[in-house]
Amino acid sequence: MWRHAAWRVLSHPAFDSGALVVAPENAARYEAYLQQFPMPKPLRVLACGGATRQATVRNALAYLPNGAQLVAVHDAARPLVRPALLDRLVATAQQWGSAVPALPIQETLKRSRDGRRVLKTAAREGLYRVQTPQIFRAEWLMDAYHRATDELIASATDDAQLVEHAGYPVYLVSGDPYNLKLTTQDDWAMLRLLAGEGTPARVGIGYDIHQLTEGRKLMLGGVPIDYPYGLQGHSDADVVLHAMCDALLGAAALGDIGQHFPNSDPRWKDAPSTLLLSQVNTLLAQHGWQPRHLDATVLAEAPKLAPYIPQMRTRIAQALGILPEQISIKATTNEGMDAVGERRAIACYAVATIYPICGEANDEQIPTQTG
Repeated sequence: MWRHAAWRVLSHPAFDSGALVVAPENAARYEAYLQQFPMPKPLRVLACGGATRQATVRNALAYLPNGAQLVAVHDAARPLVRPALLDRLVATAQQWGSAVPALPIQETLKRSRDGRRVLKTAAREGLYRVQTPQIFRAEWLMDAYHRATDELIASATDDAQLVEHAGYPVYLVSGDPYNLKLTTQDDWAMLRLLAGEGTPARVGIGYDIHQLTEGRKLMLGGVPIDYPYGLQGHSDADVVLHAMCDALLGAAALGDIGQHFPNSDPRWKDAPSTLLLSQVNTLLAQHGWQPRHLDATVLAEAPKLAPYIPQMRTRIAQALGILPEQISIKATTNEGMDAVGERRAIACYAVATIYPICGEANDEQIPTQTG
C-alpha cells in the first residue's frame, strides 16, 4: 500500500524527494524493503512517528530539506493517487500557496445522537470531503505547526485544519473519487477492484524494428545504452518504447504509434520516446483505461542489455505511473540470422494488458478559500 502511494507521488516531476515517517520500532523493516525495492527518487525513512497523525507530521517537519518551497503530506493508505490530481494540486499550490483535493458532498446528511433516531437534516451545500496529498508552502506549514497547541494537534484531522487556524488561506481543487483511502474491509475490496483485480482486461501486442546507424545515441527502454551505434528514426527510435506504445494502443483499439506521432510532424523530431509513452498513457486514461502489465522481448545481437534492464523497468514505470514489478523486459539474440543477427538492426516485441478505470475528475479548480 505505502509503496504504491509513495511511488506514484515521487514519479511526478514536481517532487524531488520524500520521507516515509514510521514508528521507531518499524524503521529497520522499511529500510530493508527499500533496499530491495528502491524508489524512483530519494525516499528517506524517518523513525519519528508520533502518537497521532498530526504529531507524526510535526516530528517529520524537523527533517525538511533546506530550501524546500512546497511540502506535500500524503496518506500511505491512499495508494491510487493519479498524475492528473497531482498536476492540479501542484499548479494551485504554486499559485496560491496551498492546495487540498476535495469532493463535494452528494449524499443527504442527517444528525443523530445514537445512530438510530434522526434529530435533523443538515445542509450539505458548501461541504466537501477532503483527501490527500495536501500541499502547502513550506514556511506556512512549519509556522502552523509551530503555533499550534498540543491540544489542537491532538484533535486536528488534517494539516489544512492547522494551516487554517494559523490564518493562512487554504484552497480546494477538484479531488478524485479514485483516490480512495483504506479504512475498512469494504475499502480494501474496492481498492482491489479499482486496481484491476477481477475486472475485464484487454491485451494488445506491438512490434518495432529500426536500423542501426552511426552518429546516433542508442536509446532502449528510455535508457541511454553505451554502444557505438544508435537507431535510425524520426524520434529517438527507441524500439522498446515504440513497441510498448503500439501494444497499449492496440489493447485499447486506439490505432498505432504512426497515427498519433507521424514522422511528418516536426514536434516529434528527435523526441524522447518516454514522452510518446506518457502521451499514450494519457490517451488511454481519457478513454477509461490504464496499464496493468507490460512484457517486452528485445532482439539484439549486441550490446548486452541485462545490466540496463532494471533501469529500463524503473524508467517505464515512472512514465506510466505504475510499479516496476508491472514491467517485464527480456533480451535475446537472433543467432546471427537476418538484419538483427547481422547487427544491422534492433527489434522488439511487446504485449500489454490494460484494465478499466473509473472516470477522472475534471480539471476545473474549485475557487474556494477558507481559513
